[in-house]
Amino acid sequence: MTDADAVSPGPVPDPAAMRKQYRAEGLSEAGLAATPVEQFARWFRDAAVEAHLFEPNAMVVSTADAEGRPGSRTVLLKHFDEQGFVFYTNYDSRKARDLAENPYVSLLFPWHPMARQVIVRGVARRTGRDETAAYFRTRPHGSQLGAWASAQSSVIAGRADLDASYAELAARYPEGEQVPVPPHWGGFRVAPQSVEFWQGRLNRLHDRLRYVAEADGSWQVERLSP
Repeated sequence: MTDADAVSPGPVPDPAAMRKQYRAEGLSEAGLAATPVEQFARWFRDAAVEAHLFEPNAMVVSTADAEGRPGSRTVLLKHFDEQGFVFYTNYDSRKARDLAENPYVSLLFPWHPMARQVIVRGVARRTGRDETAAYFRTRPHGSQLGAWASAQSSVIAGRADLDASYAELAARYPEGEQVPVPPHWGGFRVAPQSVEFWQGRLNRLHDRLRYVAEADGSWQVERLSP
């Protein structure tokens, strides 16, 4: 056996040949909650408690800069209520810079094992410093240090620099000592303008029901063709 044979990964699967048949049970207008946040709470509980999905609060956050160039990344949802969906980040990161120029954002919750997706489109605004500080205090000590150690989205020479920065902070703020909230770090709240609930169905005839915000604060429900 040659070295080439020993490390051969085998044939690459054909994506076009990959098929899963989705469920017969669907999503009806009559079964929806009064507001998209209430409906999200139902599905989020299903994902976290019933299906035990890994990090059901993981969402793909898509932004675009002032020139319309898009960017996507996975971020963890940390709070949601009728005011919106909250996540935290470094305000010098690419996504935060994008949002400073263009506050419109899309959030995608990809709950693939349940053949479900939730897509939130809305406007992002920074959370207040008191709210940011309150959340920061709940983070593990190491995560608090990490918010200081990482100049998120910036180019660095190597992993060693990042580890050295963290070690210096760990020495300055040992376990049990309060870590100050970084001034360049905080939250964004995405106020939804539309929320789509996507349920996979047989023969790719999926159910797609979308709440759309009305001027008077109410919600209109639309069914989208799959």
